Amino acid sequence: MREVVLDTETTGLNPSIGDRIVEIGCVELVNHVATGKSFHQYVNPQRPMPDEAFRVHGLSDEFLADQPVMSDVMADFIEFISDAPLIIHNADFDMRFINAELNLLGQTQLQMARAVDTVRLAREQFPGAPASLDALCKRFGIDNSSRSLHGALLDAQLLAEVYLELIGGRQPDFGLAADKVSAPVAARDAERREPRPYAVSDEELAAHKAFVEKLKNPIWLS
Repeated sequence: MREVVLDTETTGLNPSIGDRIVEIGCVELVNHVATGKSFHQYVNPQRPMPDEAFRVHGLSDEFLADQPVMSDVMADFIEFISDAPLIIHNADFDMRFINAELNLLGQTQLQMARAVDTVRLAREQFPGAPASLDALCKRFGIDNSSRSLHGALLDAQLLAEVYLELIGGRQPDFGLAADKVSAPVAARDAERREPRPYAVSDEELAAHKAFVEKLKNPIWLS
């Protein structure tokens, strides 16, 4: 099973008022294991970067001015994610931005049903507990010391580890591989023994009766 862990950085919180994606990071999982394949791209948003957003991810106007625009990026992004389920922390946010960019390009939008929201998974497992990416890294003992600023690829890599823990953790495989099953042991002839008699002798019955008569107030007589 192929899944893609996805994160974006943006110029703000609301694509309906002109905020744009400035970074996309994706990590491929197959059977819940990272394959080492990833997609990472900075994007020129073609608009100024607000100070509040710059303080979150540190992507400046000067840096982004030399990056490709979304129309040059989208085809490679769509090819990478293909039809895989998308693992996203606060999926509604990223999906709204991706679909806003697709809408600007006149392309088909992604279905929300394909997104797996790890915020929802965390809140179901740990009601009332913090569900931020940093909080979940701390809960699961995942090293996020390099996360001084938000970054789409780094956050996707961390989220891949968090997602693994949320769906059951690094548990050993209890299934037996076919090549590890012992070969059947061949039956061998052995000397047959006569059945042992188990009938109680008169001496044993007498000894048992004498023992029982010594018991005081046995429960079966009460």
